[in-house]
Amino acid sequence: METTASETSIASVILEVADPESAHRFYTAFGVDEFVRLRASEAPSNGFRGFTLALTVAGPATVDHFVGAAVEAGATVLKPAAKSLWGYGGVVQAPDGTIWKIATSAKKDTGPPTRRIDDVVLLLGVEDVKASKEFYVGRGLTVARSFGGKYAEFASGGSGAVKLALYKRRGLAKDLGVPSDGTGSHRIVVGGTAGAFTDPDGFAWETEASATTWTGQ
Repeated sequence: METTASETSIASVILEVADPESAHRFYTAFGVDEFVRLRASEAPSNGFRGFTLALTVAGPATVDHFVGAAVEAGATVLKPAAKSLWGYGGVVQAPDGTIWKIATSAKKDTGPPTRRIDDVVLLLGVEDVKASKEFYVGRGLTVARSFGGKYAEFASGGSGAVKLALYKRRGLAKDLGVPSDGTGSHRIVVGGTAGAFTDPDGFAWETEASATTWTGQ
């Protein structure tokens, strides 16, 4: 039987943080708490952790809204929101160290800012995009878009689901405005429907049913 994108997909993104309660307050204020789960961890991690979570929104005003909400909740601006060749966007780093990119392909607003998020993408920085793409295809994910050895994006599991994409690690770090060097834990675990495994770049996946996370109790 052929495996489809709806059968193999990201069910949850688990961020490993030193203080889950504080992180929960931040992500609630930021407006993205429905897309991440939290797990307590003191695993050593230095420098770039090799990934970002990217939000796609409707227009520049909404980008500014989310950047402002993140900063007000305690985030650090890595790249101020600005126009680019591809649209408009900015990059912030959460107090727990996770880097978030908020962007839109629109360069002008067609309405007031909203809290709507059109897409959430977990973008992994990898050493070999082609090899990692084949690895994930072998795990049952379906390629939605691919640009040679530079970028690959997989089909999501449905409306509102987090998408997975791959980008060269150095290129991703440059895009985020941080050095590419980093050691230790990625501080992220992916809860999925493809079983438990670790990919070629050390990103760990767990079966969603077995993933234990902080519940606030």
